[in-house]
Amino acid sequence: MSGHPESESFVDKSFVSNLLIGQALSEFISRFQLQLPQPGSLSANCHHAAVLIPIICRPEPTLLLTRRSDHLRKHAGQVAFPGGKADPGDHSLIDTALREAEEEVAIPASAVHVLGQLAPLDSFSGYQVTPIVGLVPANITFHGNEEEVAGLFEIPLHEALSLSRYYSLDIQRGGINHRVYLSWYESQFVWGLTAAIIRRLAQQVNI
Repeated sequence: MSGHPESESFVDKSFVSNLLIGQALSEFISRFQLQLPQPGSLSANCHHAAVLIPIICRPEPTLLLTRRSDHLRKHAGQVAFPGGKADPGDHSLIDTALREAEEEVAIPASAVHVLGQLAPLDSFSGYQVTPIVGLVPANITFHGNEEEVAGLFEIPLHEALSLSRYYSLDIQRGGINHRVYLSWYESQFVWGLTAAIIRRLAQQVNI
């Protein structure tokens, strides 16, 4: 588990001042800092994982997403954030997210400025997944790990955070009702845990 409370702010003003941050991103950071995370539900999952929500500091900020390789055993071909299960050597779930992002899409952990984290969400695969929100300089060269990542793409942040983009679908799995969220960006279909994470971030900053 992470040693940081969910509501804690990690913003280092001197670090942020060195990034090229426009008005849109500055407003996002302010809103993110001012609002407490949306509360999570009680979880039956005992395994922990984390994903990085990489916000790329372009003049029009974007979210970086991956499309998982088609040959993977789980979640093949799905759109996802870089992330994975916690390893024993990780000191926190922030470490987990940063390590996985470096392994999957070559974002150096030292280049990420962590803003904070969202409340954990449960995955169908039995993990309690904590999203870590981080700023990434636009001059970083991203490339996917060929074993895990089939492609990378970016969504403008203002589009990703529009709650009207997300549609709900109620399904039954293992005799339990679940609500799944769906969205599209150009030719990319975003659904499941990834859509739920973005929607939760949108809820937090749009309050």
